[in-house]
Amino acid sequence: MQLGMVGLGRMGANMARRLQRGGHEVVALDLDINKIAELEKEGMKGATNIQQFAAMLTKPRAAWLMVPSGDATESMVNKLAAVFEPGDLLIDGGNSNFKDDVRRAEALKEKGIHYADVGTSGGVWGLERGYCLMSGAEPEIFARIEPLLKTLAPGQGDVEPTVGRSLVGKTAHQGYLHCGPVGSGHFVKMVHNGIEYGIMQAYGEGFDIMKNATCKDLPANIQYKLDLGEIAELWRRGSVVSSWLLDLSAIALAQDPELASYTGFVQDSGEGRWTIVAALEEAVPAEVLTASLYVRFRSRQQHTFTEKMLSAMRKQFGGHVERPAGG
Repeated sequence: MQLGMVGLGRMGANMARRLQRGGHEVVALDLDINKIAELEKEGMKGATNIQQFAAMLTKPRAAWLMVPSGDATESMVNKLAAVFEPGDLLIDGGNSNFKDDVRRAEALKEKGIHYADVGTSGGVWGLERGYCLMSGAEPEIFARIEPLLKTLAPGQGDVEPTVGRSLVGKTAHQGYLHCGPVGSGHFVKMVHNGIEYGIMQAYGEGFDIMKNATCKDLPANIQYKLDLGEIAELWRRGSVVSSWLLDLSAIALAQDPELASYTGFVQDSGEGRWTIVAALEEAVPAEVLTASLYVRFRSRQQHTFTEKMLSAMRKQFGGHVERPAGG
Protein backbone atom coordinates (compact mmCIF):
# COMPACT_ATOMS: atom_id res chain seq x y z
CA MET A 1 0.00 0.00 0.00
CA GLN A 2 1.19 3.53 -0.69
CA LEU A 3 1.15 6.08 2.11
CA GLY A 4 2.27 9.65 2.53
CA MET A 5 3.98 10.26 5.89
CA VAL A 6 3.85 13.87 7.07
CA GLY A 7 6.29 14.68 9.87
CA LEU A 8 9.61 12.89 10.30
CA GLY A 9 10.27 13.54 13.98
CA ARG A 10 11.05 11.05 16.76
CA MET A 11 8.21 8.73 15.71
CA GLY A 12 7.26 9.64 12.15
CA ALA A 13 10.57 8.72 10.55
CA ASN A 14 10.73 5.35 12.28
CA MET A 15 7.12 4.60 11.39
CA ALA A 16 7.99 5.30 7.76
CA ARG A 17 10.92 2.89 8.05
CA ARG A 18 8.78 0.15 9.59
CA LEU A 19 6.19 0.56 6.84
CA GLN A 20 8.84 0.36 4.17
CA ARG A 21 10.29 -2.78 5.75
CA GLY A 22 6.78 -4.23 5.63
CA GLY A 23 6.54 -3.72 1.88
CA HIS A 24 4.60 -0.46 1.75
CA GLU A 25 5.59 2.47 -0.46
CA VAL A 26 6.24 5.64 1.53
CA VAL A 27 6.26 9.22 0.31
CA ALA A 28 7.73 11.46 3.02
CA LEU A 29 7.07 15.15 3.71
CA ASP A 30 8.80 17.33 6.31
CA LEU A 31 9.92 20.92 6.72
CA ASP A 32 13.48 19.68 7.33
CA ILE A 33 15.00 18.74 3.97
CA ASN A 34 17.79 16.86 5.74
CA LYS A 35 15.26 14.44 7.22
CA ILE A 36 13.75 13.92 3.78
CA ALA A 37 17.17 13.32 2.27
CA GLU A 38 17.94 10.73 4.96
CA LEU A 39 14.87 8.67 4.09
CA GLU A 40 15.48 9.07 0.36
CA LYS A 41 18.86 7.41 0.90
CA GLU A 42 16.93 4.51 2.43
CA GLY A 43 14.84 4.11 -0.72
CA MET A 44 11.79 6.20 0.09
CA LYS A 45 10.39 9.05 -1.97
CA GLY A 46 10.54 12.56 -0.56
CA ALA A 47 8.58 15.74 -1.16
CA THR A 48 9.54 19.26 -0.12
CA ASN A 49 6.12 20.93 -0.42
CA ILE A 50 2.42 20.10 -0.21
CA GLN A 51 1.75 20.31 -3.96
CA GLN A 52 4.62 17.98 -4.82
CA PHE A 53 3.57 15.62 -2.04
CA ALA A 54 0.00 15.40 -3.34
CA ALA A 55 1.20 14.88 -6.92
CA MET A 56 3.43 11.97 -5.88
CA LEU A 57 0.56 10.07 -4.23
CA THR A 58 -1.66 7.76 -6.26
CA LYS A 59 -5.39 8.51 -6.07
CA PRO A 60 -7.24 7.86 -3.85
CA ARG A 61 -4.49 9.28 -1.68
CA ALA A 62 -3.75 8.46 1.94
CA ALA A 63 -1.61 10.66 4.20
CA TRP A 64 -0.63 9.94 7.80
CA LEU A 65 0.16 12.99 9.97
CA MET A 66 2.76 12.72 12.75
CA VAL A 67 3.12 16.36 13.69
CA PRO A 68 2.65 18.14 17.05
CA SER A 69 -0.94 18.38 18.22
CA GLY A 70 -2.77 21.68 18.18
CA ASP A 71 -1.97 24.43 15.70
CA ALA A 72 0.60 22.40 13.76
CA THR A 73 -1.85 19.57 13.09
CA GLU A 74 -4.70 21.97 12.36
CA SER A 75 -2.59 23.87 9.83
CA MET A 76 -1.39 20.72 8.08
CA VAL A 77 -4.89 19.25 7.87
CA ASN A 78 -6.12 22.47 6.25
CA LYS A 79 -3.22 22.58 3.80
CA LEU A 80 -3.70 18.98 2.73
CA ALA A 81 -7.47 19.42 2.48
CA ALA A 82 -6.86 22.26 0.01
CA VAL A 83 -5.05 19.95 -2.44
CA PHE A 84 -6.69 16.60 -1.70
CA GLU A 85 -9.80 15.44 -3.54
CA PRO A 86 -12.95 13.42 -2.79
CA GLY A 87 -12.02 9.86 -1.82
CA ASP A 88 -8.66 10.87 -0.37
CA LEU A 89 -7.89 10.10 3.28
CA LEU A 90 -6.19 11.93 6.13
CA ILE A 91 -5.00 9.95 9.16
CA ASP A 92 -3.98 11.80 12.31
CA GLY A 93 -1.58 9.63 14.27
CA GLY A 94 -0.42 12.35 16.65
CA ASN A 95 -1.85 13.25 20.04
CA SER A 96 -4.79 15.40 19.02
CA ASN A 97 -7.76 16.07 21.27
CA PHE A 98 -10.54 13.68 20.25
CA LYS A 99 -13.02 16.56 20.01
CA ASP A 100 -10.83 18.16 17.34
CA ASP A 101 -10.99 14.87 15.39
CA VAL A 102 -14.78 14.94 15.36
CA ARG A 103 -14.82 18.55 14.18
CA ARG A 104 -12.23 17.97 11.45
CA ALA A 105 -13.94 14.82 10.19
CA GLU A 106 -17.24 16.65 9.82
CA ALA A 107 -15.59 19.55 7.96
CA LEU A 108 -13.66 17.23 5.61
CA LYS A 109 -16.74 15.12 4.94
CA GLU A 110 -18.30 18.12 3.21
CA LYS A 111 -15.39 17.97 0.74
CA GLY A 112 -15.65 14.20 0.32
CA ILE A 113 -12.33 13.67 2.12
CA HIS A 114 -12.16 10.84 4.66
CA TYR A 115 -10.59 11.16 8.11
CA ALA A 116 -9.33 8.67 10.69
CA ASP A 117 -7.58 9.12 14.02
CA VAL A 118 -5.01 6.64 15.31
CA GLY A 119 -3.69 7.01 18.83
CA THR A 120 -0.10 5.78 18.60
CA SER A 121 2.00 4.51 21.50
CA GLY A 122 5.53 3.21 21.18
CA GLY A 123 7.81 6.21 21.32
CA VAL A 124 11.35 6.02 20.03
CA TRP A 125 11.38 2.22 20.47
CA GLY A 126 8.58 1.55 18.01
CA LEU A 127 10.74 0.82 14.97
CA GLU A 128 11.81 -2.51 16.44
CA ARG A 129 9.09 -3.15 19.05
CA GLY A 130 6.14 -2.00 16.98
CA TYR A 131 3.41 0.48 17.93
CA CYS A 132 0.22 0.04 19.93
CA LEU A 133 -2.48 1.56 17.72
CA MET A 134 -5.94 2.79 18.75
CA SER A 135 -8.05 3.76 15.75
CA GLY A 136 -11.22 5.78 15.40
CA ALA A 137 -12.80 5.55 11.94
CA GLU A 138 -15.81 4.48 9.98
CA PRO A 139 -15.70 0.70 9.38
CA GLU A 140 -14.88 0.96 5.68
CA ILE A 141 -12.05 3.40 6.39
CA PHE A 142 -10.66 1.17 9.11
CA ALA A 143 -10.62 -1.69 6.59
CA ARG A 144 -8.74 0.58 4.19
CA ILE A 145 -5.99 1.43 6.69
CA GLU A 146 -5.80 -1.98 8.38
CA PRO A 147 -2.85 -3.18 6.24
CA LEU A 148 -0.86 -0.20 7.57
CA LEU A 149 -1.89 -0.91 11.16
CA LYS A 150 -0.91 -4.57 10.85
CA THR A 151 2.56 -3.56 9.70
CA LEU A 152 3.09 -0.90 12.34
CA ALA A 153 1.72 -3.00 15.22
CA PRO A 154 3.99 -5.41 17.12
CA GLY A 155 1.88 -8.50 16.41
CA GLN A 156 1.15 -11.08 19.07
CA GLY A 157 4.81 -11.87 19.69
CA ASP A 158 5.47 -13.85 22.85
CA VAL A 159 2.60 -12.24 24.78
CA GLU A 160 -0.05 -14.92 25.13
CA PRO A 161 -3.68 -13.84 24.52
CA THR A 162 -5.79 -13.51 27.63
CA VAL A 163 -7.09 -16.88 28.79
CA GLY A 164 -10.73 -17.41 27.84
CA ARG A 165 -10.79 -14.61 25.29
CA SER A 166 -11.93 -15.50 21.78
CA LEU A 167 -9.61 -14.43 18.96
CA VAL A 168 -12.24 -14.74 16.24
CA GLY A 169 -12.62 -11.42 14.47
CA LYS A 170 -10.41 -9.69 17.05
CA THR A 171 -7.20 -7.71 16.53
CA ALA A 172 -6.24 -6.35 19.97
CA HIS A 173 -3.85 -9.26 20.60
CA GLN A 174 -2.00 -8.14 17.47
CA GLY A 175 -1.47 -4.65 18.87
CA TYR A 176 -4.10 -2.62 17.03
CA LEU A 177 -7.82 -2.01 17.51
CA HIS A 178 -10.78 -0.35 15.84
CA CYS A 179 -12.08 1.48 18.91
CA GLY A 180 -15.16 2.97 17.23
CA PRO A 181 -16.11 6.07 15.19
CA VAL A 182 -13.86 9.06 14.56
CA GLY A 183 -12.43 10.44 17.79
CA SER A 184 -12.63 7.20 19.75
CA GLY A 185 -9.04 6.24 18.97
CA HIS A 186 -7.62 9.45 20.40
CA PHE A 187 -10.06 9.23 23.31
CA VAL A 188 -8.66 5.81 24.25
CA LYS A 189 -5.08 7.07 23.73
CA MET A 190 -5.84 10.09 25.92
CA VAL A 191 -6.95 7.85 28.80
CA HIS A 192 -3.94 5.60 28.12
CA ASN A 193 -1.64 8.57 28.68
CA GLY A 194 -3.58 9.67 31.75
CA ILE A 195 -3.03 6.20 33.24
CA GLU A 196 0.62 6.44 32.23
CA TYR A 197 0.93 9.56 34.39
CA GLY A 198 -0.41 7.67 37.39
CA ILE A 199 1.84 4.63 36.92
CA MET A 200 4.91 6.81 36.48
CA GLN A 201 3.99 8.77 39.60
CA ALA A 202 3.72 5.57 41.65
CA TYR A 203 7.13 4.38 40.50
CA GLY A 204 8.66 7.79 41.13
CA GLU A 205 7.30 8.03 44.67
CA GLY A 206 8.30 4.46 45.49
CA PHE A 207 11.89 4.97 44.39
CA ASP A 208 11.98 8.30 46.23
CA ILE A 209 10.95 6.55 49.47
CA MET A 210 13.72 3.99 48.99
CA LYS A 211 16.29 6.66 48.15
CA ASN A 212 15.45 8.50 51.36
CA ALA A 213 15.71 5.40 53.55
CA THR A 214 19.03 6.92 54.69
CA CYS A 215 17.19 9.87 56.26
CA LYS A 216 19.03 11.02 59.40
CA ASP A 217 15.71 11.40 61.21
CA LEU A 218 15.36 7.62 61.18
CA PRO A 219 16.88 5.40 63.86
CA ALA A 220 20.27 4.17 62.72
CA ASN A 221 19.19 0.54 62.74
CA ILE A 222 16.51 1.16 60.08
CA GLN A 223 18.53 3.39 57.79
CA TYR A 224 19.14 1.56 54.51
CA LYS A 225 21.41 2.61 51.66
CA LEU A 226 19.69 0.85 48.80
CA ASP A 227 20.90 0.25 45.26
CA LEU A 228 17.91 1.53 43.30
CA GLY A 229 19.21 0.26 39.96
CA GLU A 230 19.52 -3.26 41.29
CA ILE A 231 16.07 -3.11 42.86
CA ALA A 232 14.60 -1.99 39.55
CA GLU A 233 16.40 -4.88 37.86
CA LEU A 234 15.10 -7.28 40.49
CA TRP A 235 11.48 -6.15 40.12
CA ARG A 236 11.62 -6.75 36.38
CA ARG A 237 11.60 -10.48 37.10
CA GLY A 238 8.55 -12.18 38.58
CA SER A 239 7.21 -9.07 40.33
CA VAL A 240 3.57 -7.98 40.07
CA VAL A 241 4.79 -4.40 39.46
CA SER A 242 6.92 -5.31 36.44
CA SER A 243 6.20 -3.31 33.27
CA TRP A 244 7.89 -1.64 30.33
CA LEU A 245 8.02 1.60 32.32
CA LEU A 246 9.94 -0.28 35.00
CA ASP A 247 12.27 -1.61 32.29
CA LEU A 248 12.93 1.96 31.19
CA SER A 249 13.44 3.07 34.79
CA ALA A 250 16.06 0.37 35.18
CA ILE A 251 17.83 1.62 32.06
CA ALA A 252 17.79 5.21 33.34
CA LEU A 253 19.16 4.19 36.76
CA ALA A 254 21.89 2.08 35.15
CA GLN A 255 22.95 5.05 33.05
CA ASP A 256 22.73 7.62 35.86
CA PRO A 257 22.20 6.09 39.34
CA GLU A 258 21.61 9.47 41.01
CA LEU A 259 19.67 10.90 38.02
CA ALA A 260 22.03 13.86 38.34
CA SER A 261 21.43 14.87 34.72
CA TYR A 262 17.76 15.61 35.50
CA THR A 263 16.40 18.60 37.37
CA GLY A 264 13.00 17.06 38.00
CA PHE A 265 11.22 19.67 35.87
CA VAL A 266 8.48 17.53 34.28
CA GLN A 267 6.44 18.57 31.26
CA ASP A 268 2.95 17.35 30.50
CA SER A 269 1.94 16.73 26.91
CA GLY A 270 -1.75 17.64 27.17
CA GLU A 271 -3.43 14.24 27.30
CA GLY A 272 -3.24 14.15 31.08
CA ARG A 273 -5.19 17.41 31.29
CA TRP A 274 -7.75 16.22 28.75
CA THR A 275 -8.24 12.98 30.68
CA ILE A 276 -9.12 14.93 33.82
CA VAL A 277 -11.50 17.12 31.83
CA ALA A 278 -13.20 13.97 30.49
CA ALA A 279 -13.47 12.60 34.03
CA LEU A 280 -15.12 15.84 35.14
CA GLU A 281 -17.54 15.77 32.22
CA GLU A 282 -18.47 12.18 33.03
CA ALA A 283 -18.52 12.75 36.82
CA VAL A 284 -15.99 9.94 37.25
CA PRO A 285 -13.66 10.16 40.29
CA ALA A 286 -10.02 10.15 39.14
CA GLU A 287 -8.02 10.98 42.24
CA VAL A 288 -4.75 9.27 41.28
CA LEU A 289 -4.66 10.63 37.73
CA THR A 290 -5.52 14.13 38.90
CA ALA A 291 -2.86 14.07 41.62
CA SER A 292 -0.21 12.84 39.17
CA LEU A 293 -0.99 15.74 36.84
CA TYR A 294 -0.76 18.27 39.67
CA VAL A 295 2.63 16.86 40.66
CA ARG A 296 3.91 17.75 37.20
CA PHE A 297 2.69 21.30 37.69
CA ARG A 298 4.39 21.45 41.10
CA SER A 299 7.63 20.08 39.64
CA ARG A 300 8.16 23.32 37.78
CA GLN A 301 8.57 25.11 41.11
CA GLN A 302 10.27 22.53 43.33
CA HIS A 303 11.84 19.19 42.49
CA THR A 304 12.27 15.85 44.27
CA PHE A 305 13.79 12.54 43.26
CA THR A 306 10.25 11.48 42.30
CA GLU A 307 10.19 14.12 39.56
CA LYS A 308 13.67 13.11 38.37
CA MET A 309 12.33 9.57 37.96
CA LEU A 310 9.42 10.94 35.90
CA SER A 311 11.79 12.93 33.69
CA ALA A 312 14.02 9.89 33.23
CA MET A 313 11.09 7.69 32.17
CA ARG A 314 9.82 10.31 29.70
CA LYS A 315 13.25 10.51 28.09
CA GLN A 316 13.55 6.74 27.88
CA PHE A 317 10.19 5.98 26.25
CA GLY A 318 9.63 9.08 24.16
CA GLY A 319 12.96 10.83 23.75
CA HIS A 320 11.55 13.81 25.65
CA VAL A 321 14.52 15.91 26.72
CA GLU A 322 13.84 17.73 29.95
CA ARG A 323 15.63 20.84 31.14
CA PRO A 324 19.24 19.97 32.08
CA ALA A 325 20.46 20.40 35.64
CA GLY A 326 21.20 24.04 36.29
CA GLY A 327 19.27 25.04 33.13
